[in-house]
Amino acid sequence: MTSRRQFLAGAAASGLSFCSCGLLDAAHAQPGGRRLPVMVDGKRVTTIDVHSHCLFHEAANLMGEQTASLTPNINGAKEIYLVVEDRLRAMDAQAVDMEVLSINPFWYDRPREIGAQIVKIQNEKLADLCASKPDRFAAFASLTLQAPDLAVQQLETAMKQQGLRGAAIGDRVGPDEFSNPKFDPVWAKAEALGAALFIHPQGIPELDKRWAGNGWLANTIANPLATTIALQHLIFDGTLDRFPKLKVIAAHGGGYLPSYAPRDDHACFVAPAFCNPAVQLKKRPTEYLNQLYFDALVFTPEAVRHLVAQVGASQLMMGSDYPYPWELHPVDQIFACTSLTTSQKIAVLNANAARVLGIKGNPGIRA
Repeated sequence: MTSRRQFLAGAAASGLSFCSCGLLDAAHAQPGGRRLPVMVDGKRVTTIDVHSHCLFHEAANLMGEQTASLTPNINGAKEIYLVVEDRLRAMDAQAVDMEVLSINPFWYDRPREIGAQIVKIQNEKLADLCASKPDRFAAFASLTLQAPDLAVQQLETAMKQQGLRGAAIGDRVGPDEFSNPKFDPVWAKAEALGAALFIHPQGIPELDKRWAGNGWLANTIANPLATTIALQHLIFDGTLDRFPKLKVIAAHGGGYLPSYAPRDDHACFVAPAFCNPAVQLKKRPTEYLNQLYFDALVFTPEAVRHLVAQVGASQLMMGSDYPYPWELHPVDQIFACTSLTTSQKIAVLNANAARVLGIKGNPGIRA
C-alpha cells in the first residue's frame, strides 16, 4: 500500500498539488519547462492562450457589497486584478506569447443600467490594454445579455471600434438557456461580425446542497456540467442550425459533452416523447461538435488525445484559466501530447486561435 508520504512525493514530482497539503505554492514556484521563445523544429512558434481572466476594480466596485464575492478565497484570486508587468512576467514563465483575456459574467442579475456601466468600463479598459500591448494581449468583450438589444450594440462596438475579438459569455442568463429565441439577435450579430463567443460556465447553484463536502464540487463538477448543458441546448434546440457560421469556443474542453456525445445520437430514437417533433436537426447531434471549438484545458495528454479524436485538432486551442492555477504550464502540456503531429501542435498552440479570432500578424511559425 502506498503511504501518504509516498503519495505526496509522487504528486509533487508529477506537478500535482493539493491546497490541504500545502503544495500549491511549490507548484507556482517550480521552474517548469519551456520559456519564450517557443521553438518547433528550429522555428519560432508564437503561442496563444484563449482562456485567461482578469478583473478591473472600477467595474467590480459597481457591485457594492458583493464586490468581495468576485475574488473567491483561492490561490490566484489576488492576481485577477491585472497588473500588466506582473502578468507579462507570468506569461513569459508559462511560454505564452499572447493571452486572450475574458471576464466571467457577474452582472447578469444587475439592472440594465448597472450592467451597461459595468460592460462599458470593462470593454474600454480591455480595448486600451490590447491597444497598448497588441503583441501580448487580445480580449473578449463583455455583454449585458440580460438586455439582448443592448448586447447587440455592445458587440458591434467591441468588434468595429474597440478591436476586441468577440465576447465572453456565461452558460445561460438566469433561467434562460442561450437557445432561447430572445438571444437570437445577439447570435445573428455575432455571426455577421465573425465574432467568437467564449462560453465560460457559472456553475449550477440549484444543486448547491449536492456540491457540499470535500473536493470543491461546485467547480469540479458543476462548471463542466454547466458548459455541457449550454452546448446541448444550442445543439438540440436548433440554434446551431439557425446560425451555422457562429463561432463558439467552449471552456474546459467543452465539459462532459465530447466524452459522451454519441449518446446524443440515440436519445430521440429511444424516447421520442421527450423530443420536440417541431425541431428537425439538419445533422446528427454528434456532428455539431465539428463546428464548435474547445480549449485544451483537460489536464493530461490522454485527455487531449481523446478530445482531438472526438472533435478534430482543428477545433482545439490552448487554454490555462490563468491566474487560477489549473494549468500553470499549458505549452508544456501540448508538447507532451505525443499523439499530436507537429502541425497539430502548432495548430493548437497558435494557428486555430489566430484563424478563428482574426489575429493577424501572428502566423504561427516565424523563420
